[in-house]
Amino acid sequence: MLNWLFDKKKKEVNLERIGMDIHSHLIPGIDDGVETVEEAVAMVQKMQELGYSRIYTTPHVMWDCYRNSPEIILSGLEDVRLACKQAGLTIEVNAAAEYFIDEHFMDILNTGKQFLTLPGNRLLVELPYSTPLMNTSETLFKIIEKGYQPVLAHPERYTYFYSDPSVYKKYCDQGCELQVNILSLGGYYGENVHKMAEWLLKNELITFLGTDAHRMQHLDLISKGDKASWLTKYPFQNEKLLSQPVA
Repeated sequence: MLNWLFDKKKKEVNLERIGMDIHSHLIPGIDDGVETVEEAVAMVQKMQELGYSRIYTTPHVMWDCYRNSPEIILSGLEDVRLACKQAGLTIEVNAAAEYFIDEHFMDILNTGKQFLTLPGNRLLVELPYSTPLMNTSETLFKIIEKGYQPVLAHPERYTYFYSDPSVYKKYCDQGCELQVNILSLGGYYGENVHKMAEWLLKNELITFLGTDAHRMQHLDLISKGDKASWLTKYPFQNEKLLSQPVA
């Protein structure tokens, strides 16, 4: 299962067909991602080598842990952009955010405050890992009602849905898009997550592929993969976002 991740004899995976990454943590010092600008630049360079032409890095907005505002995120983005330019990198680097659905998120949604979005006014959101929200479906509907397109980050990692995975189809039918992590498909998060990621793909419920890269180790593992069948056959839609205006 893990051979495509760890076999050093294989050539690095080419993600040029995917085109754009919509989930990573490359703004230094504001969440559990990179700690320095130098680390951010090294990871951006690695993503360029993997074939990406555009990145939307997505710092956590989780009010109990990471009280990030658009101002904090965009200020950090400018630091990373400048350092990447000085390093001679040509990949386009932008920022949105990964919003944890909590009371702070609902306050932003209800009051019309600014979100940082992906192209197409897409809003990357995540759920708790251990306990399901009581009103997930209603919240997703409200996001749509407010004019945003919800994108649920790494649905394969919400283990409380495993007993009834049909809930994912319900969310998709409701208008939500799903984003799977590359490393989930390689077994990095465990066998159960790997199986759920494959189930979601087989049932054609995944719209986007994301690195969810927090550190260079994640990109190194991704780069050691081969051209796995899910990469060449599954119609991920990341590349369609390249033609849309920068959010």
